[in-house]
Amino acid sequence: MRWVEITIVTTEEASEAISEMLSQLGADGIAVSDPFEIARIIEDPASLTYADEGFIDSLGTDVTVRAYFAEEDDGIHLVPKNDASMDPDSVGMVTGNVVNKILPLDETLALIDGRIKDMGQYLPVGEGLTAHRYVEDVDWANEWKKDYTSFRISDRVIICPSWEEADTKPDDIVVKLDPGSAFGTGTHETTSMCAKILDGLVTKEDKILDLGTGSGILSIIADKLGAGTIEAIDIDPLAVDVARENCIINGCDDIDCYAGELKDAKSDDYTIIVANIIADIIAMIAADVPSKLRKDGKFVCSGIINTKKDKVEKALADAGFKILEQHEKNDWMAYVCALTD
Repeated sequence: MRWVEITIVTTEEASEAISEMLSQLGADGIAVSDPFEIARIIEDPASLTYADEGFIDSLGTDVTVRAYFAEEDDGIHLVPKNDASMDPDSVGMVTGNVVNKILPLDETLALIDGRIKDMGQYLPVGEGLTAHRYVEDVDWANEWKKDYTSFRISDRVIICPSWEEADTKPDDIVVKLDPGSAFGTGTHETTSMCAKILDGLVTKEDKILDLGTGSGILSIIADKLGAGTIEAIDIDPLAVDVARENCIINGCDDIDCYAGELKDAKSDDYTIIVANIIADIIAMIAADVPSKLRKDGKFVCSGIINTKKDKVEKALADAGFKILEQHEKNDWMAYVCALTD
């Protein structure tokens, strides 16, 4: 057996979706080097991290994603690591069909390259797949963990990988979440904005629908913040399985995780519906959200690149929503909305 390192040069907007796609294809490890994240850490007034003058500018603007696949004698086994019995024809929102195949290296590279180009219809994907090489096991088995450590996502919530113990304050809430399993580990602006919104919004009376749950991170945060009931729904069965696992790990077994779309939601009186997906999908479903939301409920939507905010704002207004709060982080937008009547 040999290990293949596949390098993808992309943008901050697309890096998490690409990581999810690689995970769904069965990558044994994924490492992301994000210069924007490094810059944010260094520039944070509360950070003790120091960098020489000019260091941040030297980082550039490309995000590099490296994925590691095991190559057996018969080829690379593209099997999702979550559940070998999962329907191989199931469809993911961004990445397409989850596969269960054995392919030679050149066909694996072509498959990955094709999926990245497909993502380019929705996201700026950058240069794409640029290189591959064979590496020794020691080169990556634990090194990738250095790129992911505990961090505070909101005033009270800390995201912590399983191999670390978070440094907490008395009122802190810790969410255990490892990278590489499904879309949404909390490092992306869209997820962090939603987490901060929920931190200031959730009460014990809330009935929450987490639409497009991904890893389940927002549902878990809402549960730990004391929400009454939570449903986590995703079009991708792999994401649902991962969300269930993460809920169990975090002691949030009461969260109802299931596969489906907005129309499949089990209730029509949610107090909060949170959708951290993409702008085009939010614009598409906006008209259907009111039928699932209590009259005095809140619709929290994120995943909106600022170049598409006008499209989303129009769709929200046409659906009868007014924007109560607008949040912006780098190039991303999030909104808290309520029905106008």
